[in-house]
Amino acid sequence: MRHLIFLMALPQMVLAELINHEGRILGPLPAVTTPLLFNTPEADAVVSAMQIMPRTSAWNEDISERLLIANSAAMVARVKADLAVEAGRQNLRLFSEMNYALVPDNQPVIPIKFFEYPKESDLDGGKFPNGLYPIPPNQPVEGWPAETGNLSNAEWQQDLHDAGGDRHSIVVKPGAGFFWETWQAKRSGTAWKAANGAKWNLGSNALRQAGWTSADAAGLAMFPALVRYDECQRGMVEHALRLIVRNTRTGPIYPATHQASNPPTNDPNVPAMGQRFRLKGDFVIPKNWSIQEKAVLRALKKYGAIVADNGGFFSVSITPDDRYPRDCFSHILNNIDINNFEVIQTTDANGGPRSPGSPTASAGADLWATAGVPVNLAGKSTAPGVVTVQWKLYSGPAPVVFANAAAAATTATFSAPGSYTLMLSAADGVHAVAYDATVVTVNR
Repeated sequence: MRHLIFLMALPQMVLAELINHEGRILGPLPAVTTPLLFNTPEADAVVSAMQIMPRTSAWNEDISERLLIANSAAMVARVKADLAVEAGRQNLRLFSEMNYALVPDNQPVIPIKFFEYPKESDLDGGKFPNGLYPIPPNQPVEGWPAETGNLSNAEWQQDLHDAGGDRHSIVVKPGAGFFWETWQAKRSGTAWKAANGAKWNLGSNALRQAGWTSADAAGLAMFPALVRYDECQRGMVEHALRLIVRNTRTGPIYPATHQASNPPTNDPNVPAMGQRFRLKGDFVIPKNWSIQEKAVLRALKKYGAIVADNGGFFSVSITPDDRYPRDCFSHILNNIDINNFEVIQTTDANGGPRSPGSPTASAGADLWATAGVPVNLAGKSTAPGVVTVQWKLYSGPAPVVFANAAAAATTATFSAPGSYTLMLSAADGVHAVAYDATVVTVNR
């Protein structure tokens, strides 16, 4: 009997803690024992198991039903007009930009000198103007390897041919729950320098100090916004994307903290840093487009894209992963016009999913059942307001019939033996959806 109780309790204990904001069961986080580069299966396994930023983060906020700002059409028209002189730049671009390294918790720190914004940089134990960052020897810098020709990682770290550019770098400690980002990073010998640096907590919604930049012009983090290979292969990018527009106005809005209006303008039809754009709901994603394109476009409908910098394109950032199939994003480049987007009302630090009153969901204890015989599901949900609950089959060898999938307490009937994971969700249309799962072992 003790052995039976252990088998029944273990899945409940693990699953209840590891369901992310998208409703995906994450599983245990693999230990990082040596620095891993972003374009490897080992790194895929780690980031796939991570809750990157809180479930309530602006990056993870479902904005698919959010109302438009009053001047949405005018703002979209202005963004397009700003690029009218740039031939061929009025379609959405996917730029191969930011990469990252994952490092162990005991990764040694090394000095990095901040030469442009040291007063707005996190030194993390260093002495002004130098930070102490856990930079590994194989640290990638923006663009490598997909955009850097035949240059090795070590050669690109040094900017061997003076290519210049933004040269962002990102290093992540998944175990400790932090990441560090820099702008204009460059290695000389064993020494590193960068224009500035920012340290972020993976488990916190804390922002930069008001008025401070980060490695990004808007003062935002970049790692949570990147389109990654692993999520494209799953068919869903699970967060908002980092958006570049031609011009931005004075004054950032949540979650941005820094402005870069150049030339300065207060025109309300020019987007602010932190403005959120959304792919229109009536845009039909063609079935024959690639899984990578579908993953990106689904995210742009559900999570949108947040204005993070100024540039010569209307673009979002993807990792420069050399594993993407050739031309897998070509349909987006050729077919998604700026007019396919709209601008939505944004929430603030205490609004939307960060407001009080989040719903809860409990799927109940793990169960044993007999094929063909209904089993009682003792689900529960709580919320101050109206909540919609829903049961679904998350995994299992055969279909499941729910007596009422929209009721927390209901029955389920299984047609075949095996192990099934059933997931209960509770949503109120404002907060992050609450999830819980139960494992049902079905005998003949």
